[in-house]
Amino acid sequence: MSAIRLEQIEDNDADLRAALTDAHLPTDDIEDHDRTFFRALSSDGRVVGFSGVERCGDDFLLSSVITLPDHRGQGLGSVLVEQALAGLDHAGDVFLATTSAAPFFTRIGFSEVQRNSVPAAVLATRQLSSICPSSATIMKRIKPPT
Repeated sequence: MSAIRLEQIEDNDADLRAALTDAHLPTDDIEDHDRTFFRALSSDGRVVGFSGVERCGDDFLLSSVITLPDHRGQGLGSVLVEQALAGLDHAGDVFLATTSAAPFFTRIGFSEVQRNSVPAAVLATRQLSSICPSSATIMKRIKPPT
């Protein structure tokens, strides 16, 4: 199963908050300005995951990517990320911070970057400035050749 569709949800969505909590991901900043969240639905309407994107000037911070436990191992995570990024203005770059999913994000086109190469607007997000530990891996989407 890899056919999913995303629908935008409110940042105070109880299912989003529960999924983040269950996955041990932060919830402190989900109601911050410039964040957009999506619910991923299977072709039969079941919720299979969530994702979030935060605009940071011309760039973006991908966050809150979750495939629900019953739907893991089916390739949905990569589809979820691709669909979340498909609607973005691709003039800017996409970054993320992770403490445990770097191998997954490497497989789908992200590469580790040094903190000093990350734009100030991305570093200023609560995710990178105070929520994620300094040991988190910061990654950048490597765009395919045009």
